[in-house]
Amino acid sequence: MSSRSIAQESTRRRLSPRQADTVRRLTDAAVEELRAVGYSALTVRNVAARGGVAPATAYTYFSSKNHLVTEVFWRRLRDLPQEATAEPSAVGRVVTVLRQLALLVVDEPELASACTAALLGDDPDVIHLREEIGREWHRRLSEALGEDADPAVLRTLETSLVGAFIHTGLGYGSYERMADQLESSARLIMEGRS
Repeated sequence: MSSRSIAQESTRRRLSPRQADTVRRLTDAAVEELRAVGYSALTVRNVAARGGVAPATAYTYFSSKNHLVTEVFWRRLRDLPQEATAEPSAVGRVVTVLRQLALLVVDEPELASACTAALLGDDPDVIHLREEIGREWHRRLSEALGEDADPAVLRTLETSLVGAFIHTGLGYGSYERMADQLESSARLIMEGRS
């Protein structure tokens, strides 16, 4: 485990190695619980039981199930390795990034579905994580576009990405199809063609 993963910043405070382990157990247990019961039946109390953590302790770290699920998504995104691409074109780099982001939770349908609902939550901890997620998407797309990128192109790509996640999360297609649609959108935005 890297030192970054042990003493990472929580939405509420810096974590000691022991606290980081508790949070990891809770986020791992949340994914297991989602697989078992789905988002509707998910509770922080049941996740705590599955993770071997007292409910009061779990609530010290996570204010709600939306906060917990959003934290899972944030950790997956933060730990997602950036695919180094030999692609010389900005379009190719952007397509690579968009595909990687679109397919982040593709193999976990229960988590994918839960993330859409959780990310739309309005409690302060979810809002904080949603902002972190937005900054990470922005950073990755900015790097793919390069230094001379048009800010309007970046904003449009970000809007397409957010819209695609909501569209897919509402059940209007698969994450694989979302990746294809994001590629088409990126080519249209950046090259003027689909």
